[in-house]
Amino acid sequence: MTNSENEVRELVVRWAAAVHAGEMDVVLDRHADDIVMFDVPPPYQGVRGLDAYRESWVPFFVWQASGAVFEIVELTVVAGEDVGYAYALLKCGMPDEIGAQRLRLTLGVQKKDGVWVVQHEHHSFSDESGIGSDEGGISKDEIKEIHEGWSRATEAKDLDAMMASIAGDVVSYEHQEPIEYRGADAVRESCRAGLESTDGKVTFTTPDLTIHVAGDLAVAWGLNHMSHDGEPDLSRGTRVFQRRGGTWQMIHQHVSYPVPA
Repeated sequence: MTNSENEVRELVVRWAAAVHAGEMDVVLDRHADDIVMFDVPPPYQGVRGLDAYRESWVPFFVWQASGAVFEIVELTVVAGEDVGYAYALLKCGMPDEIGAQRLRLTLGVQKKDGVWVVQHEHHSFSDESGIGSDEGGISKDEIKEIHEGWSRATEAKDLDAMMASIAGDVVSYEHQEPIEYRGADAVRESCRAGLESTDGKVTFTTPDLTIHVAGDLAVAWGLNHMSHDGEPDLSRGTRVFQRRGGTWQMIHQHVSYPVPA
């Protein structure tokens, strides 16, 4: 193996270890400002530019922290004087679910000012793996339906329906004291207080919802549009979901109002 190939191999191995550890600075290191990544989830035209590349890793790191594996199984590097490529197979998934499934990785690298830099990444699973655009799309629809279900249940003041997708061990940061609400019973009482704060109509929607799904974890955020007796209110909401027993449950929520300047 040439010196160039050894250098590129070290770059790829260091990058993969940083992905597994969730070390964003190392993952971004030695990646071109104009990088293009074809990732497993959309957008289909690719993630373009270092800022977009950075943002694409945020939901993945949330999932990775739940105990997932990201580990190189096979790695091949071919490099000339200033241009090269690498291709690899990786274990990527929960340890008890990976089986023979492998993530496929191809990297295009270029030497700039004496340093190898990643210009292009392509990640994919085979169509037979069961992990592809269909699953991601279906999962996003399921998370969206949970929010829409909360909207219907809030307007109907149906507390049981509001709690149907809340995990028993949920931790919620809410608008009011205390600092945190631990467990579904505490969250239920907070919801009850909100519904009973008026005899009139209570509404809740999140019309512009952003959802990212990676494996059995999902993150969703957006502005909460709320009203009591027709008086509108806006707050910020971030929610984390985990798929348990085939259904999505909210395991964390953070809602807040901005502090006035």
